[in-house]
Amino acid sequence: MSEQKESSFSLLVKLKNIAETRWFNAIWFQSTWFCAVLGRNELLGLTASLLLLHFLLTKDWLEEVRHACVIGGAGIFVDAILSFFGIFCFDKDVLLPLWMCGLWIAFSTTLTRSLFFLSSRPMTAIFLGAIVVPLNYGVGERVGAVEFGLDIPQTLLILALIWAVLLPVLYSISNYISQNSFK
Repeated sequence: MSEQKESSFSLLVKLKNIAETRWFNAIWFQSTWFCAVLGRNELLGLTASLLLLHFLLTKDWLEEVRHACVIGGAGIFVDAILSFFGIFCFDKDVLLPLWMCGLWIAFSTTLTRSLFFLSSRPMTAIFLGAIVVPLNYGVGERVGAVEFGLDIPQTLLILALIWAVLLPVLYSISNYISQNSFK
C-alpha cells in the first residue's frame, strides 16, 4: 500500500473511532436536531447529509441500519399515530414530514452512544422519557415545527405517558439488536 493510501486509511480509521464516541454522537445529534427542527424542509438536504455522514463513519453499518429501521421506525410509527389522531399537526397536513423521519433515524443512534448510560437505568429512562422528551416536543412547537392539536398541558401529559413507557422499551429493543447481531 502506498504511503498516501495508508495515510488516508489511517485517517478514516481515526474518524470512525471518533464518530463512535459519546461526545461526538451528542454533538452530531444536536446538529442534526437543529437542522431538522429549525430548518425542516429547507435544510432537509443538510439533515440527510448528516445522516449519510453518520452511516459512512459507523463501524458496524449493518447493525446501525437495523437500529435505524427498528428504533427509528418505531418512533416514526408512534409520531404518525399521534399525527393521525390530531395530537400533532404538521405543515400542509402531512402525516409526518421527512425531516421528522430523519430526526428519528438520528435519535436511534443515541441509544448506543451518547444516551447509552440510560440502557442500564430503566427508572431514569422512565423519568427522563416522561419529562425531557415532552419538553423537546414543546420546543418544537414553540419554534413552529409542529402544532399541537390539543392544549399544551394535555399534549405534554400524553407525551409524558407515552415516553415513560416508550424510552425504556426502545432501550430493550436496542439491546436485543446489539446482542443478536448477525456477525
